[in-house]
Amino acid sequence: MKGVGLKLAAIVGLLALTACGETTGDRGLSGAGIGAAGGAVIGAMVGDPLAGAAIGAGVGAATGALTTPSQVDLGKPIWER
Repeated sequence: MKGVGLKLAAIVGLLALTACGETTGDRGLSGAGIGAAGGAVIGAMVGDPLAGAAIGAGVGAATGALTTPSQVDLGKPIWER
């Protein structure tokens, strides 16, 4: 049960960071990257990092693309500074 709480906290933290950027494309791209990295880490803990990365990338990209800058605004992405 302890592992479930850690995983849930990691997922919530990753979702909070997935929408970095000002445009839909920026948020989708950065969300996919952050989600893939987080998903790979969580997937590695349960034995399947590739599946975790794929799921994380999908969730991160969708979350980033479906949010607006006013909902989650962490500033300009690093590649536009």
